[in-house]
Amino acid sequence: MKSIAAFLLCSAGLCLAQDTFQQVESKISQFQLTNGMTFIVYERHDAPVATFYTYADVGAAQQPTGKTGLAHMFEHMAFKGTETIGTTNYAEEKLALENVDRSFLALRSERDKGAKADPAKLKQLEADFKAAQDGAGKFVVSNEFGKAIQEAGGRGLNAFTAMDQTAYFFSLPSNSMELWFSLESERFLHPVFREFYKERSVVMEERRMRTDSNPIGKMIEEFLAVAYKAHPYKIPAIGFQSDLDNFTRQDAIEFFKEYYRPSNLTGVIVGDVDPKEVKKMAEIYFGRIPSGPKPEPTRTIEPKQEAEKRIILRLNAQRILLMGYHKPDINDPDNAVYTAIGSILSDGRSSRLDRSLVQQQKVAVQAGGFNGFPGQKYPNLFMFLAVTAPGKTNEEAEKAMNAEIEKLKNEPVSKEELDGVKARYRAGLISQFGSNQTMAGDLAEWQVLTGDWHNLFKFLDKINAVTPADIQRVAKATFTSGNRTVGVIEPLQVAEAK
Repeated sequence: MKSIAAFLLCSAGLCLAQDTFQQVESKISQFQLTNGMTFIVYERHDAPVATFYTYADVGAAQQPTGKTGLAHMFEHMAFKGTETIGTTNYAEEKLALENVDRSFLALRSERDKGAKADPAKLKQLEADFKAAQDGAGKFVVSNEFGKAIQEAGGRGLNAFTAMDQTAYFFSLPSNSMELWFSLESERFLHPVFREFYKERSVVMEERRMRTDSNPIGKMIEEFLAVAYKAHPYKIPAIGFQSDLDNFTRQDAIEFFKEYYRPSNLTGVIVGDVDPKEVKKMAEIYFGRIPSGPKPEPTRTIEPKQEAEKRIILRLNAQRILLMGYHKPDINDPDNAVYTAIGSILSDGRSSRLDRSLVQQQKVAVQAGGFNGFPGQKYPNLFMFLAVTAPGKTNEEAEKAMNAEIEKLKNEPVSKEELDGVKARYRAGLISQFGSNQTMAGDLAEWQVLTGDWHNLFKFLDKINAVTPADIQRVAKATFTSGNRTVGVIEPLQVAEAK
């Protein structure tokens, strides 16, 4: 019987996938430095290049009240260089930066007086602040960090800040591997927060573009603020404008000291490297960073939602419908079931929401449902989205969406649909092997969020174990009106005309 089953599995193309996964896992190794930093190495010699990825276990969810935006702010600072990179004379620059700090605090103190502030004094303090920044700027060598990487043949230098993480990555020819160890360790050992207030203005402009002047960005910010009443997932990653206006360079330095300890960092290297050489260099370079305890976890737990919440945002924009239901984090036993539901609803033109709302009823031009927003480290939301079709209303889109949700709860998913979910997930996992960067990010994320990078591969078994009864059980428990937050964008002109 076992041999027959094995034959059938191989005939279905599963043997190749199983062998591929086993081969990949056998080439991945892990070690930890004495200071607590974890490294994962995926050795693959397809091309003489490697991707280097640093995952910091800190994101918007860790930002202190009154200082939102600091996680993203440090991401920007990490590219500004160190005591030896990006400066012509750090000893003098350090004094100039301290003068900038004093000037900003004096300016902020006068601004805090509000209507009682002295206009003439404000004008002088603003001039002093600008002069101090100009003075510090004379020591700056712009983009020296990036130029060193580019000159070595590096590509894709970038970073991002999310709710659960901040990640830094780029690729290099494998014979330049030591450059990454040198530069990356240096920027987390001796970072210099130069051009802080100048860069803060850049972040403010990002906020204006992505949130304040962007209907979707504005909707998401308002939606999360309503969906969550306690957990920091309600706080925008970019930060609030008032916090951006007021936090200081010293605030950012303290944030860095708290969260960029080796125990809170994971380095992942994927490509044409020797794991033994990687470990040797890691000990030489990253081993220099002093150890420290892992930061305290976020302890706030979002209370159970017991009543539907609704928000209407009136803008000069296209109609949009968002629906979110609270659900557990990535480590919940039913996480694979939620992932399967997302695939049934949204993967491809044959998915339920696209077929029903877009193709058949034509109430939306785009529709989907997905697991794990705005993060997965903590209990999060299963989200539904519909971009309402011209001439249709959000009410029509919501009615059609709810009908599909009720089908999930009341009608067993067919074997064909569930087989499709499993095949797509397997194919997607295999396709990820082709990208060093994707593999590096996935290995880091699964290691930090679940405690073991092997879970990236084990999750396939959990997907394969999902049954139609699981889909119904989870849908009935999660997709209830009392657990739902609904947000819509309504065109401003139409509202004004009523």
